[in-house]
Amino acid sequence: MDQTTTDQITAAMASFGLIAGIIGIVSIVFAVIVWWRIFSKAGYNGALSLLMFIPIANLVMILILAFAEWPIYAELNQLRMMRGQQFPPNQPYPQNPQYPQNPQYPQTPQNPQYRG
Repeated sequence: MDQTTTDQITAAMASFGLIAGIIGIVSIVFAVIVWWRIFSKAGYNGALSLLMFIPIANLVMILILAFAEWPIYAELNQLRMMRGQQFPPNQPYPQNPQYPQNPQYPQTPQNPQYRG
């Protein structure tokens, strides 16, 4: 191979490496943002999303998300007990909600002098 072919191959490999590096960094940032939102919505600290890049810790964190009671549910159950209603855990709404009845208004006016 001559020098120009070697230079072309080197330039192609460098550009491929640069593109692959940019795609990798964007993927990592996207994954951190997604996991941060998941941990935040579950009631945990969003910084736990950084543990998803440690090989054994990511499995432990997924198991915690899957099987542990989320802090947001613990707070929700505590607020429901303070309110006086008890709903089954992990069920956001009761099975048979009781809607308030419409208020009954009098059919005749209270003050007859304003009758139109």
